[in-house]
Amino acid sequence: MAKTILFLLLAILSSATATTRNHHGHGDKLTRFHFYIHDIPVAAKPTAVEVAGAPSFNKSPVRFSRVSVVDDPITETPDPKSRILGRVQGLYAFSSQTEASLSVFLNIVFTDKKYNGSQINFLGQDPLGLKVREMPIVGGTGAFRFAKGYVEFRTLQFDPSTGNAILDTNVYVVRSGYF
Repeated sequence: MAKTILFLLLAILSSATATTRNHHGHGDKLTRFHFYIHDIPVAAKPTAVEVAGAPSFNKSPVRFSRVSVVDDPITETPDPKSRILGRVQGLYAFSSQTEASLSVFLNIVFTDKKYNGSQINFLGQDPLGLKVREMPIVGGTGAFRFAKGYVEFRTLQFDPSTGNAILDTNVYVVRSGYF
């Protein structure tokens, strides 16, 4: 009986180790990033611009049908003058008729140091009323080829009169140890 339990325990441990290896035999690496996104639709040089919206929904309290293209700076601290690590580029659309919620299609484009030129791509639903919103990573380029993981947003600051916001952002990305 003891030998059977020991055998099962060893089998479970060896299979757990195998799941951390990719198809090339190399281990995957988890990288965590923490930064701030500055989404600024109202400014002398806006970083988010509304490009479409159905005229019939101009008075929608949840901005249903509005689509914006973004090129938001990513900074090291909440201060917009702090070191820029990259940009978030893509688009988001207000996609719910009943709540303030976005469908996002975005790319984290790194411009700083080690990851310069690499990207992390994510998409998903961003229900703005929630304290923490989570979206899946669907891919990447450069250092993040074959990326998977998730992105978390927390609204740090929001001005309802302009829509200007600072998002406290955590990224948990798993990338292949092969690259």
